[in-house]
Amino acid sequence: MHLDVVLVLASAVVGLLVGITGTGGGAVMTPMLVLLFGVAPSAAIASDLVATLLMRPAGALVHWRRHTVHKRVTALLCVGSVPSAFLGTWVMDRIGTSASAELDLQRLLGVALVLGGGAMILRPLLGGRPPVESAPLVARAAPTIITGIVGGFMVGLTSVGAGSLMMAALVLLYPTMSASELVGTDLAQSVPLAFGATMGSLLFGHVGLGVTLAVVIGAVPATFVGSLISSRGANRVIRPLITSVVLMSGLKYLGLAPLYLALALVPVLGLALAGLRRAPVPVPPTRTVQ
Repeated sequence: MHLDVVLVLASAVVGLLVGITGTGGGAVMTPMLVLLFGVAPSAAIASDLVATLLMRPAGALVHWRRHTVHKRVTALLCVGSVPSAFLGTWVMDRIGTSASAELDLQRLLGVALVLGGGAMILRPLLGGRPPVESAPLVARAAPTIITGIVGGFMVGLTSVGAGSLMMAALVLLYPTMSASELVGTDLAQSVPLAFGATMGSLLFGHVGLGVTLAVVIGAVPATFVGSLISSRGANRVIRPLITSVVLMSGLKYLGLAPLYLALALVPVLGLALAGLRRAPVPVPPTRTVQ
């Protein structure tokens, strides 16, 4: 089994981004595997899900020990996301692995990435600057479970959504969450979510062991390092770049010509930077994290 050193290094970069920002895993890893390394979309999605199962616990553990995980919100998200993630992998299996099916899957990836990138832009623009609260944050059961259902299904189907879509939903549902709580809660909920999606992927047999091993070797330790950084405050430089990569990858999947991709880069980066200016100022959490 050949281990691609370049893939290991590229996966380390993605793992670092996941640990720092809580987003960019499926939204960056899967397009990287497909567009740069020529992996079939079905195999890329499945391999990314398996790698995520090992990658995200490293980051979640750091935040758990620093008490930047909201346990009630995490549990509610998992109630919806775990079974729906398994359902998403089943739907992906029903789509099949023929050439036309892979093309359809690429289009689904494109839609998911554009939605995820748009959510990452809207998150700070709509969320504003959350105040520092001393009172415990109260979990909203129904909308949180619905968020888990939608996000989990998208993760199982495309591997996109655990960070970008759910992070955007979290900040809209809980605008007083600090940046470190957002990242910590998202990383924690993604562990059982990844387990549900991974079990489906292994059951339906799309996983490429060589690709998965390279991704795990590169991404897992890098995610741990990135989480050490994010647990001390949000990174306000890398997130706009991730947002731009996510959106541009989605537009590429949807068949946008190279010239139009180049023209789209300027407004996309501009919107991402606008979101950066509106992003919450990193502050240590001063309330009880439940």
